[in-house]
Amino acid sequence: MQTHSSATRLAVRTALFCALGATSGAQAADVTVQVQTIPVQRGSIAQPVRGYGVVAAAAANLTSVNVSYVARIEQLRVQAGQKVSRGDPLFVVQADPAAALAATQAKSALTLAEGELARTQALFDQSLATSSQLATAKKAKEDARQALAAQIGTGIGNGNTIVKSPIYGVVIQVTAGQGDQVAAGAPILQLAASNSRDALRSNVTLGVEPSEAMSIHSGDAVTLHGLSNPLADTAVTGRVVLVGASIDTQTQLLDIGAAVPVSNTPLIPGTKVSGDIATRTGVHWIVPRVAVLKDDKHAYVYQLAKGNKARRIDVATVVENGDRYGVDGALDAALPLIVSGNYELKDGMAVAVSGGGAQ
Repeated sequence: MQTHSSATRLAVRTALFCALGATSGAQAADVTVQVQTIPVQRGSIAQPVRGYGVVAAAAANLTSVNVSYVARIEQLRVQAGQKVSRGDPLFVVQADPAAALAATQAKSALTLAEGELARTQALFDQSLATSSQLATAKKAKEDARQALAAQIGTGIGNGNTIVKSPIYGVVIQVTAGQGDQVAAGAPILQLAASNSRDALRSNVTLGVEPSEAMSIHSGDAVTLHGLSNPLADTAVTGRVVLVGASIDTQTQLLDIGAAVPVSNTPLIPGTKVSGDIATRTGVHWIVPRVAVLKDDKHAYVYQLAKGNKARRIDVATVVENGDRYGVDGALDAALPLIVSGNYELKDGMAVAVSGGGAQ
């Protein structure tokens, strides 16, 4: 009797477990995952490489202004930080008396040589001078002419001389003061070119990690930001014009030359900046980083298909840009992209869209 009762209880338990299992399976079949979606987007995206540098640090963009003779600075017409146009007066100089005397003497020497040549030619025509004497007189005239041309080339004139700007730019340094006497060729001030005529000249040098430099090419877009707090929101764009071929021994970085039009911006010469260089620019599917999952074989995303079913699409991650990826794959532009709840999904699983119905 006891054995019969035990068998009965076992049968009841078995039936109960089966019933519970069937109920659980039915409930599992009805379970859906809550997800959030966004419209899928395709467009241009680049992978930024960041560098740090200084505006107008490249020597190719700088022009030193001087005079080729000993002179005294009579008047300065500009100061550091001032913008100038081509032909604007920069300063006034007066040639040193000895330099001015040399120019006067060169004129006199040419006049004398011309007279001597005329006299020798007349004697030669009368057979009173030799061919050698005539040749010597001609050479003396040519030497005197060249000496005067050299003096004229220095720009020495009578009285004061106004020296004008050879370029459009900004005065970044003044190395001589009013009343100073300067040697021939000594720099008086320095200009940084800033107009479109100098657009292909590098005016910013950015140091980047050598491992990232391989993806940088001439023509890549550059966006500069000031490093100081007041300039943090300033953004000025330009282009890469030079990729260095050796590592700087001081910084251990590779120098990238960029041409960035900084005129009429707060990024004046000498400003420390960061620069984001847009590399590997291309047209891809632009998706949030959180939308991309990975398994042992592929990276993949989920889109919301008809019937509120999750559809898995394998993708290749081509570009990383902050919290966005540029990916390639067989995405459907008409189907929303699942960006939340995707970790719980499998291909074909039913989903419920948070905050709304079917998408």
